[in-house]
Amino acid sequence: RHAGGRRRLVRALRAVLAVLFLGLGLAIGALNPQPVAIDLGFSVFRASLGVSLLLALLAGVVTGGVVLAASSLLRPPPRAGKAG
Repeated sequence: RHAGGRRRLVRALRAVLAVLFLGLGLAIGALNPQPVAIDLGFSVFRASLGVSLLLALLAGVVTGGVVLAASSLLRPPPRAGKAG
C-alpha cells in the first residue's frame, strides 16, 4: 500500500521539478536575448545568448552522462580475494 503512495509522491516531485526547470530555462532565455554567433571554423551558428547557454549546459550534462556510463561499463571487475 505504501508503494502506491510513494510512486505518486515521486511522480508529483518529478512534475514539480520539470516545471521548475522549464521555468528556469524560459527565464534564462528571456533574460539573455542578445544575438551571438558561434564560429566553429567550418560553420557559424547564430542564436540568442540564452539558447546558446542552455545548449552548452545540455551538452555538458549529456557529455557527463556518457563519461559516467562509460566509466562504469569499462571498470574492471572486482577481485575475488585480497592478499594481505
